[in-house]
Amino acid sequence: MELLEKKCLNCQSTNLKKYKTYMTQNHGSRHLYHCEECGKVFSETKGTFLEGLKTPLSQVWQVLEARTEGMGLNAAVRVFKNAKNTILEWERKFENLHQVLLIYSLVHTFFQMVIEGDEAYTKVGKTVPPEESLGWTIALQDRASRFLWELDCGKREQSLFQQAIETLCEVVKQTEDVSLVTDGERRYGNLLFELCCEIVRTGKPGRPKTTLKQGVKARVKNKGSQKRKPGRKRPTYQAPWSEHPGTSQDLKPADIHANHLEAFWSSLRRKLSSFRRRTNTYAKSQGGLRRVLRMYWVIHNFVRKHFTTKDVPAVRLGVLEREISVKELCLIHIG
Repeated sequence: MELLEKKCLNCQSTNLKKYKTYMTQNHGSRHLYHCEECGKVFSETKGTFLEGLKTPLSQVWQVLEARTEGMGLNAAVRVFKNAKNTILEWERKFENLHQVLLIYSLVHTFFQMVIEGDEAYTKVGKTVPPEESLGWTIALQDRASRFLWELDCGKREQSLFQQAIETLCEVVKQTEDVSLVTDGERRYGNLLFELCCEIVRTGKPGRPKTTLKQGVKARVKNKGSQKRKPGRKRPTYQAPWSEHPGTSQDLKPADIHANHLEAFWSSLRRKLSSFRRRTNTYAKSQGGLRRVLRMYWVIHNFVRKHFTTKDVPAVRLGVLEREISVKELCLIHIG
């Protein structure tokens, strides 16, 4: 896999030759590589999560895995006997994998995808009204593989939704048939239409019609009656904007739901202490919440097998050819 291929950090060449082997105190033997193009000599851990890491990887992984299985930061300090700043440093380095793996995932081509969009709420810092909280977390998840395309937090305002839809637009470029389904929130469809639309020219007189790109569908399941005027209400299932006439309309009403994401939120409240209800372990800052969300994104998509599909989401989606080990993951270049 190209993701695991060794490259020179200076010239990005893959024409490398093993130069020397040396022993480390806690990580066994490692290799030095010589670049045949630019002549640089560097260690196999240069520019990776393992660079400068003296603690055994098995111990570091125990801490990171516990942090994404429901253990709070202070609890991890007490249980694993590591300094708080040390654990924070590990987490900050590990979250750098998020951007690398997201870019790698976005260059793959997909035939068909059904993506669910939803948002959940948690406290950040002091207790404030929900509309002022920085803890709103938005998620876009592929239904078949359970791969998370987006998992980010912020205020429940336009910028949060726009960032998620911009990621979705990159997915649209690589997918022939994309369906986006949401529970009641119309901003998903509205922003998707703004960022991902085209003009249909039929040759007939009059202004050409603007629709979503061919192969892109958006559906909203309106919750409750949501009466707008006496005697009128929104339909239960609704397409927020016009779709291209060449788009296949094969999305059944029974498939318009975000049930899988609702189950994901329940799981997240068990696995991340920042989302725990009725306790004071909520996130203390937006940056801290984003850090643990990106850690969870990496582990959820590329390490853990999903209990429903019995497979790693990245493998199920086709981003990875096979499962990768924790050591292979930590040897991916992050800059």
